[in-house]
Amino acid sequence: MKHKDRIISIFAALLICTVSTVLADDTEIAGVKFSPEKTVAGQTLKLNGVAVRKALMVVKVFAGGFYLEKPTQDAREAIESEQVKHLYLHYLTNKATAKKVREGFIEAMEKANPPELIEKHRQEIDRFASWLDKDMQPGSTTESTYVPGEGLTFWVNGEKKGIIQDIEFIQMYYRYNLGEKADKNLRKGYLGLK
Repeated sequence: MKHKDRIISIFAALLICTVSTVLADDTEIAGVKFSPEKTVAGQTLKLNGVAVRKALMVVKVFAGGFYLEKPTQDAREAIESEQVKHLYLHYLTNKATAKKVREGFIEAMEKANPPELIEKHRQEIDRFASWLDKDMQPGSTTESTYVPGEGLTFWVNGEKKGIIQDIEFIQMYYRYNLGEKADKNLRKGYLGLK
């Protein structure tokens, strides 16, 4: 009995150490925890990076985590590669009204992408913007997942809003998050450069 109890105690200690190690691997930013891995569309994705979006330099709007099948610090690869990609945003303020979020999305897309692409894909930009129809509160979430061959799916607070399949628009979407003209803090954070 004593030998059996000792084995159980050792096993329990090892289990506690393992769980503690897994929990310690979570990445926390602005009080939001992001797990190092996430299963999306049947694939195990790894956390590529995290970032906080600020407005007016002080208001923390959201904390975001960017997941990839094959993590990379190369923006072009992250934007153009054909792999499952997942972007999870956790809102931190009640100042992110639907109107502000929609306008911010359109403005950022226009800033990060060439004018000819903006003109060509105005319909998709407006369609995506129309899905940003809820005032965000602390704890509100948005998620976008790209699956090759299926398209980019978008959710707000767990509600599926729609799918866009146009690959050029999808690359524009990732360029607005990761490209040279994207918000510098988001770009660096999502690419794991800071």
